[in-house]
Amino acid sequence: MNAAALPELDVRIAEKRYPGAAAAAIEELAFALPPRQFCCIVGPSGCGKTTLLNVLAGLDHQARAEVRFSDGSRPEAVPIGYMFQTPRLLPWRTVRDNVRIVLDPAAAASGRAEQLLREMELGDNLDAYPGQLSGGMQRRVALARAFAIEPRLLLLDEPFVSLDQPVADRLRGMLLDLWQRRPTTVLFVTHDLREAIHLGDRILFLSKGPSRVILDVAVDLPRPRRYEDDASEDFRRDLLARHRALLEGCAGEGKAASAPAAEGGRSRGWDDPGMERMAC
Repeated sequence: MNAAALPELDVRIAEKRYPGAAAAAIEELAFALPPRQFCCIVGPSGCGKTTLLNVLAGLDHQARAEVRFSDGSRPEAVPIGYMFQTPRLLPWRTVRDNVRIVLDPAAAASGRAEQLLREMELGDNLDAYPGQLSGGMQRRVALARAFAIEPRLLLLDEPFVSLDQPVADRLRGMLLDLWQRRPTTVLFVTHDLREAIHLGDRILFLSKGPSRVILDVAVDLPRPRRYEDDASEDFRRDLLARHRALLEGCAGEGKAASAPAAEGGRSRGWDDPGMERMAC
């Protein structure tokens, strides 16, 4: 899809509560994603990051939520790519068929799967099976599959979390290259602030449960970036100096501090667009 044609995504989750739970997992969480933005989500363990992605993907119908694109369409009606913490490949299908399985016959016949796999440097492994691949190679297959449907929205749930640093660095670079060649809006969940700064145009920080946005930060560093370059480290240290408990789910300034969001992006109070967000 042409980048100019991509609509904005508006997310408003009043409440997501699991059956029998004493407290909600998510409450009054709202933000908007402009077209083609690479937005990272950071929050403490168990705060509802994966739950949020499942709501956006249309997989969770029990949340009291309104998720809609600016053209009026809902997530379940548009192509959404989803890459999980594990590759989730079918072991009895070849690499080629693990990507083609998500395509309609015309797209499969066009060679789209093969082209994406070559871009992932897997052209020599098209007829291999997942069990014959390394963990990093399996994730490259999963990444190709997520892009194969030409998603309007791409959701990634800590996809590189269990990889060695050099392998994860290589995959981050491949992800950014694909995103720049094949424009789409990205929401990337991570627990790693360095990774979020490396990848994102913008970072949304979530509170401890019930989850809501407590800080919205534009990452205004020039691209390309490296995972631990001096500018990224300075950005990280400055952010944590101003918000010492940020990674534990508190903005740390009494009220939620709001750094400027990337162009077009904005976090919203549930009932009032100007409402200040809670710090903790």
